[in-house]
Amino acid sequence: MNTTTLNADDIQRAITRIAHEILEKNKGIRDLALVGIRTRGVTFAERLQAKIEEIEKTKVDLGILDITLYRDDIGTSNQKPELKRTAIDFPIETRKIILCDDVLFTGRTIRAAIDALMDFGRPSLVQLAVLIDRGHRELPFRPDYVGKNIPTSRDMRVQVKLKEIDGQDQVVVLNKDE
Repeated sequence: MNTTTLNADDIQRAITRIAHEILEKNKGIRDLALVGIRTRGVTFAERLQAKIEEIEKTKVDLGILDITLYRDDIGTSNQKPELKRTAIDFPIETRKIILCDDVLFTGRTIRAAIDALMDFGRPSLVQLAVLIDRGHRELPFRPDYVGKNIPTSRDMRVQVKLKEIDGQDQVVVLNKDE
């Protein structure tokens, strides 16, 4: 089974809605910053940043977070972890950080991201924005902003494709063996 759940227009609508929800909940952009989790969380954060700038006529800060060394499964396989650049070029103390990722599943990526983020300081608030929430949490995280909830079984995969990385925008649900 290979089912396209979101197309390019659906993804754009979700990003627009999430941007408005962020602005409403935080009463504007004061002290707001976005931090994208590598890889597709960064692209998602960049798109949110552009949409917020379009709405507010002001750019919010954007950071990039590599969580590789914070993962709880590092060293459990023979694969050597590939480190990528983290770039948070602004102080996070007293800031409202919107942590951005493409898919929320077990919560382990978010736990690692929060650990990594805290090495940069103590924000006043951390909120979570995800394009897809597929359920099956192993840790107690709940997103503040969701593009779409997609109920899945553990045997399925959710594949987010973004044109900046994959050449097209779509979200596809696949069986584990596909």
